Amino acid sequence: MTSPAARAATYAEAQVVARRLVEARLAARPLADFPGPLPAGLAEAYQVQDAAIPLWPDAIAGWKVGRVPASPGQEVSSQRLAGPIFARQVRQAGAAPTPFPVLVGGFAAVEAEFVIRLGADAPAGKLDWTLEEADALVGGWHIGVETAGSPMADVNRIGGVAVAGDFGNNAGVILGSEIADWRTRAPATMTCEVLIEGRSMGLGSAASIPGGPMESLVFLLGHCAARDLPLRAGALVATGAATGVHDIVAGQTARVSFGDLGEIVCRAEPAQVGALGEIVT
Repeated sequence: MTSPAARAATYAEAQVVARRLVEARLAARPLADFPGPLPAGLAEAYQVQDAAIPLWPDAIAGWKVGRVPASPGQEVSSQRLAGPIFARQVRQAGAAPTPFPVLVGGFAAVEAEFVIRLGADAPAGKLDWTLEEADALVGGWHIGVETAGSPMADVNRIGGVAVAGDFGNNAGVILGSEIADWRTRAPATMTCEVLIEGRSMGLGSAASIPGGPMESLVFLLGHCAARDLPLRAGALVATGAATGVHDIVAGQTARVSFGDLGEIVCRAEPAQVGALGEIVT
């Protein structure tokens, strides 16, 4: 059992690390390494994330779910992790390429995503969910792109606790068209491909996500309830990288094709410091 003194030390460390991570993001300043003691496991990493969320000058619009990268020597209690998506970092795809900011010198990537939009509030305190219960909350599915990002260029190499601590390595989501027949369509038929500068980087489908996108929602519902952050109607859930995580640098354009469901074209631009503190293009 962790002693009260050790818990206090962990909490104090989390506050310091959280502030350093947020300040680096807001200043568009890269970090050479994790800015403090590396969390021992995911529970400690989420302490950092919990401390960072109120420091960010924006409201949570949803969450990303991702797989935990290789984490040697780290206590990893789950194969999935979560991070907040903030409202001003939700972008709507259009006919022209959608610009999104990347922190030069840090980490940036694009991921093909199937994004679930909640149509009802999740009850507070409900930790265990079935697929059927989760399905009842869904308002719709969209095609989308997660724009992953971190001040740490090596965030994935450092491991899952660094990713979880730093907002889940998320820097926003680009929301595409709604999938009208998501309830009746087989996941394997919802295909996707990521191309960067015209070069194919990966192929996949909704079936590429372990258990499918709804399993990601089941995980997130319990995870957020345990953190006293129950999901609300309208929340967006990016359910996982269906073709993998594809590095991108400022100046490059990505085309994410979802076959007959549509496509999203987006362009990486250097992040600047905005007047309100958030990173903008």
